[in-house]
Amino acid sequence: MEYEVVHTEDVPITDLSEIDEVPPDLQIRAIDEVLPTENVQLKLWYFEPGEEIQYHAHAEQEELYFVVEGEFSLKLGRSGEEEYVEAGPGTFWMARPEIGHGHRNVGDEEGVVLAIGAPAVEDPGLDPHSLDDEADE
Repeated sequence: MEYEVVHTEDVPITDLSEIDEVPPDLQIRAIDEVLPTENVQLKLWYFEPGEEIQYHAHAEQEELYFVVEGEFSLKLGRSGEEEYVEAGPGTFWMARPEIGHGHRNVGDEEGVVLAIGAPAVEDPGLDPHSLDDEADE
């Protein structure tokens, strides 16, 4: 099929705390598993107050984020050049490959972030500080 339509409620929630190999311990809806995308990964991430995705980078993947609900503090930029930005509903941000990024729900309510990553490859998070060390060698 060349197209598909799905409602968020029809996408099962995955509790990442039940998967040892996958930090952080958050809940997601893997939209890309229900709408089998070829070139992008697409997830809805659910954050309780204080929960976060720690500062990290990817070797290949560019990521685009959108705050659906909640208030977040973003940590963005290369190691040693990080900036903090506040983001609420309607805010987009992005990080290119090898650029550090992370975000924390600083609000009192559940937060929801849409994350889009491309290309759709296995690209585990890297320590942005180690990327600078490799560039210096």
